[in-house]
Amino acid sequence: METFHIIILLLDATFRVATPLVLAALAGMFSERAGVVDIGLEGKMLGAAFAAAAVAAVSGSAWVGLGAGILASIALSLLHAYACVTHKGNQVVSGMAINIVVAGLTPTLGYAWFSMGGQTPHLGGDARFKSITLPFAEAVHDIPVIGYIYAELISNHNIIVYLAAAAVPICAWILYKTRFGLRVRAVGENPHAVDTAGISVDWMRYKALMVTGFLCGIAGSYLSTAHGAGFIRDMTAGKGYLALAALIFGKWRPVPTLFACLLFAFTDAVQARLQGVELPIVGVIPVQFIQALPYILTVLLLAGFVGKANPPKSIGEPYIKER
Repeated sequence: METFHIIILLLDATFRVATPLVLAALAGMFSERAGVVDIGLEGKMLGAAFAAAAVAAVSGSAWVGLGAGILASIALSLLHAYACVTHKGNQVVSGMAINIVVAGLTPTLGYAWFSMGGQTPHLGGDARFKSITLPFAEAVHDIPVIGYIYAELISNHNIIVYLAAAAVPICAWILYKTRFGLRVRAVGENPHAVDTAGISVDWMRYKALMVTGFLCGIAGSYLSTAHGAGFIRDMTAGKGYLALAALIFGKWRPVPTLFACLLFAFTDAVQARLQGVELPIVGVIPVQFIQALPYILTVLLLAGFVGKANPPKSIGEPYIKER
């Protein structure tokens, strides 16, 4: 029974860690399906995390902080669109520039505003999203297996975890069942045909990037106002790049991307439990190696599967209207 409890705790941690990865990967799916490479997911998440924590600390409301995080991320997405869509700039360079600028700007602003070494004040009370206890969770907690799974694994997550779970089917429906989704996919595959049909390629890419900013804003806000209790320097810790890797591994499709995010998150949850644990024969594994496990897995998976993934045909190519 102890093994069962450990598995449930690992899965519970997996869901929490996977939440920002899922949201960021879905965000990247919209931009890249529209033909715009977006390695700036990391910067958008980090900017949103800082904006959400700073505003939540001042206003005392996690919801106001979430709104600020979303707005900050959308602003960065529009900046990326302005550079790459309007001015046909290099999409990789623009994304990296956003990552670098935000990584330096956020702790600088944090130091200037709060004088706490680049951090924001500790969030508590209504300034942070709290766990939600689902109906009957306490009543069924002692029921073997099913009750424990419901009370510990399904219940007691914050609202953004549930939003991330709902975002997967919603984004899949938008992408495959709506006119907007059809046009986004068409712009990424054949922008000339879309332009011939009288649809603005640039405007569609702008709209796709705004969706990207919206989802990245929620992902970043989750890190500082739900999963954590404030902003600290570089708190995204490469999660934007992991989300991009999951998107590639999932072949730019929602459900496979979800499973890739869960796999990376599970590895992260396992490494947290393995730190300092003495294993048979092997002994105590160095902490540095254990912390590198999610990134090692990313490299191995991409090395084995990225060649089999077919990206949108026009990804990374600025569209220049023929005259």
